Amino acid sequence: MTNGITLGEFLRDRRTKLDAVRLGYNGGRRRTPGLRREEVALRAGVSTTWYTWLEQGRGGAPSAEVLDRLADALTLTDTEREHLFLLAQNRLPEARHHEAEAISPQLQRILDAMEYSAAYVKTPEWDIIAWNRAAQVVFRDLIALPDQERNLLRVVFDPRVRAAMHNWESVAPFVVATFRAETTRAGVSAHANALVDELSLSSSEFRALWRSHDVRTHGEGTKYIAHPTAGLLTLEYSAFAIDGQRRLAMVVYNPATEKDKAMVRALVENQAARL
Repeated sequence: MTNGITLGEFLRDRRTKLDAVRLGYNGGRRRTPGLRREEVALRAGVSTTWYTWLEQGRGGAPSAEVLDRLADALTLTDTEREHLFLLAQNRLPEARHHEAEAISPQLQRILDAMEYSAAYVKTPEWDIIAWNRAAQVVFRDLIALPDQERNLLRVVFDPRVRAAMHNWESVAPFVVATFRAETTRAGVSAHANALVDELSLSSSEFRALWRSHDVRTHGEGTKYIAHPTAGLLTLEYSAFAIDGQRRLAMVVYNPATEKDKAMVRALVENQAARL
């Protein structure tokens, strides 16, 4: 039970809210809205008697496989599927990989509103898919890359970047450990596997770090950037989950000091003057 709601109550509620006609069933007279118990049971590949017991709170704890079939039978969203597992097994289900969605105009406006704080939106594979003007000037070499190459993991293990990054030895293990944790949590994609294969072949350092099996969270910290025109920038970063888009996260970099803020402001204003 979670917040006073039982598994049976949740199943019954979701069942009665289904559109029988949309799912291909006769839309004639039905004693109750939604699908019948026997229809849900058939869709989930379980017996009607056992499904009825589940709704009545006496069917026992379903396996993860059966819960997944019930989630599909009831056309549950990802959030509803998680809730189903929490009610039945007091745990979240295994991650299912979904391709990242494009960001909403509202989220882009939030990015743009942070005038002097560099911010971007990333996938678990560390692809950068959206950013603001401050990020464009602070991380100019990264943002200038073609879409298919704008990947932080690949950039960190570029020999040219390594040569210019004074704290590479601490950044690289952090990036690899966070990549492992985030891609596992989100459901490992073919893209993630391809990145691991690519970098394992091209970088002995990546290969060694990947074999260490370390995991980290992005969280908060301090980043030092050797900017080609502004010099050394010190930025404090925080990572935020984006509700409703489980594969996306927003990372915000605030200038650590007034001097850093003045340098970022100058970069932003110089770029704006050239447009």
